[in-house]
Amino acid sequence: MADKSTDPNEKQGMSRRTFLKNSGLVAGGVVGGSLFGGLITNQIKKQPEVEELSDAKISGGLQEARIFINRAEDFAILSAATERIFPADDLGPGAIELGVPYFIDKQLAGEWGNNAKEYMKGPFITNIQAAGAHNESGEQDKQGPNSATQVPVPTPRYQTIMNRGELFIVGLRKIDEVAQEKYDTRFVDLSPEEQDDVLRMFEEDEVEMKSVGASNFFYLLLSTTLEGVYADPVYGGNKNMMGWKMKEYPGPRMSYLDVIEEEDFIVMEPESLRQYQGH
Repeated sequence: MADKSTDPNEKQGMSRRTFLKNSGLVAGGVVGGSLFGGLITNQIKKQPEVEELSDAKISGGLQEARIFINRAEDFAILSAATERIFPADDLGPGAIELGVPYFIDKQLAGEWGNNAKEYMKGPFITNIQAAGAHNESGEQDKQGPNSATQVPVPTPRYQTIMNRGELFIVGLRKIDEVAQEKYDTRFVDLSPEEQDDVLRMFEEDEVEMKSVGASNFFYLLLSTTLEGVYADPVYGGNKNMMGWKMKEYPGPRMSYLDVIEEEDFIVMEPESLRQYQGH
């Protein structure tokens, strides 16, 4: 059977249309990577519609990706440690289910993690419990050097040449080191009671760390864990607002004028920043 498209002008027209179509895309700046090969072979396909992201997806799967902590072993230690600080119980989920490890990972990847807006010059006091000098009897003198600038224990503040991201990596690996020295087992494989014992050693400064006190790291880990439990889900933690639901916190609201005159207690479903800002 003869080809119906034997007209040379028609073939020429199709060729021109194909060329203009492809060259127009090239001129538009879309050539790059694998797309270039697609243009060469004219494999241009209709792009799928962009899926609207729900709060569940944003606070769930799309948030569960590491962007700072490279080693899976370090992230596993972080997950286990935060779960011991805020464990799951009859009242609700623990740190892991709430996405706290991913929350911390995201904070460490930003300005907070690299101390971008903080003074990071010496002198450094590596241990918050050593902020004061000691008198002749060996007792701590609360009026020691720089005492006016120090804050009492417990506190997540610290003075060290390391930024928070570096401090977390050093601290997490030190947790595993202490676990293996004391129990001959990795931290993630210890029983909950043994994990608590290792963390207690950091809290009470029974662990020697370079450039920073062990208690500094512990209180930083403690505070960021709690922040991940109760922060707005847009920051990566408090997955599905479950932390708020346990406390019956309604989330940030622009106004309570519509209910402020009510005499009965009003239970409100929590709403995150993303919900009431509309994007």
